[in-house]
Amino acid sequence: VPTYTGPGHSSIYTGTTPANHGIVGNNWYERETGRGTYVTDDKTVQPVGGSVAAGQMSPAHLLTTTITDELRLATNFQSKVIGLSMKDRGSILPAGHAANAAYWYDGTNGAFITSTYYTKTLPDWVARFNAAGHAAQYLAQPWNTLLPIAEYTESTPDDVAWESAFKGEEKPVFPHNLPQLSGAAPTAVAATERAAGEKPPKATPQNLDLIRSTPFGNSLTADFALETLRQEQMGQGSQTDFLAVSFSSTDYVGHQFGTTAIETEDTYLRLDRDLARLLDAVDKQVGKGQALVFLTADHAADQAAGFLQAHKLPGGGVGPALVRDTIQRVMQRRHGPGQWLLTYENQQAYLNRPLIAQKGLNLAQVQDEVADILRAQPHITEVITAHDLLHGSWNEGLGHYQQNGFYAARSGDVLAVLAPGWLEAYGYPVIKGTTHGASWAYDTHVPLLFWGWHVRHGESMQDAKIVDIAPTVARYLHIQEPSGCTGVPLTEVMK
Repeated sequence: VPTYTGPGHSSIYTGTTPANHGIVGNNWYERETGRGTYVTDDKTVQPVGGSVAAGQMSPAHLLTTTITDELRLATNFQSKVIGLSMKDRGSILPAGHAANAAYWYDGTNGAFITSTYYTKTLPDWVARFNAAGHAAQYLAQPWNTLLPIAEYTESTPDDVAWESAFKGEEKPVFPHNLPQLSGAAPTAVAATERAAGEKPPKATPQNLDLIRSTPFGNSLTADFALETLRQEQMGQGSQTDFLAVSFSSTDYVGHQFGTTAIETEDTYLRLDRDLARLLDAVDKQVGKGQALVFLTADHAADQAAGFLQAHKLPGGGVGPALVRDTIQRVMQRRHGPGQWLLTYENQQAYLNRPLIAQKGLNLAQVQDEVADILRAQPHITEVITAHDLLHGSWNEGLGHYQQNGFYAARSGDVLAVLAPGWLEAYGYPVIKGTTHGASWAYDTHVPLLFWGWHVRHGESMQDAKIVDIAPTVARYLHIQEPSGCTGVPLTEVMK
């Protein structure tokens, strides 16, 4: 935990948890600089093909090697490793430190871009792909359901109160008029997305960033992946190549509409077809059964708070601003004026350690004091301090999850756990859509499929961890596991 995009992708590809790879969130507070840090921010590099805000990115914050790094090392850097995604972190973190390339989407120009960490100029084929204006073409058509809407039996009705409409829509219902909606500049991301660490898109004459929150963001990703396969001749050389593709639009759509929306069901139906296009192309390029594929997710998601409440199920939203204000108010009343809380990020309180020292207070005791303040708040079920995590050991339960997600130099002083069904809602008391980040089953349990080369047919009830994927791939390829790996190979999937 937290079950966010950055920690999830990092844990899949490093075979370890944030306690070792250091990616404790999509954002965290950096005590040395006194400011917040984004997971792939790197001001030492420059954008290539896109805006400064979108392009100054690299894997510099990732502290261990990835399975993709180990493949490059094992082949004396002859293997090709390429990552791609709509999200920068969905591309950069899987590709690792030694990748040939990583590409991500810039909504300011509708292009797949990179940074000088990888190259000084975009390859000609990427520039040609971008020049074709694929994003604008997808947004030139309305978003209707793929199938007759009556066939969407796994979803709630189309018009429900807890879904969030696009800017310019009266209601979040089909059809979504993408040509009209993309004519307006984008606004900040939805409150529940912001809770998961999303960066607001920059304003543009046309809102090409809108495609992220439609199934066509996945289609665009698949288009680019197919072009990458062809142009980079992946799998055509004497060494094993690795293409890491992350489909992000399921996440954006889920945040906005919730997990039970027709929009979400439609997005997965279309993703199924996009995956088929990609896997068919892989078979044709390298031969049927000659590619090893794994398919999983970086996290899952809670049901929308409105959905839970409509069905009389426990759950709802907690406003982080209220939590912050409570900590600050109580601490000032007890210990005098001052900014006692620097920030509250990822359900973690970062305390003002210089102020605590100046007042002659003991840090561990102040952490305990703030923990008691949090325990008194509604819908917080557990609180653990940094002191306890550094000096204790948990083999199971909530403490075990928190310890796996704790990296002392980047994590907070006091870590809270919301009760099951309760989510962090930055738009509180108005709660639209849903989010993720918890250690409960609805956020941690995701599918894991292996397919292709030397994969045994069948299914398993064995308990598999997110950290087991990278060592499994390493065992398949007969290469070293990532440098911080703590997982074990899932040998039962192997022939």
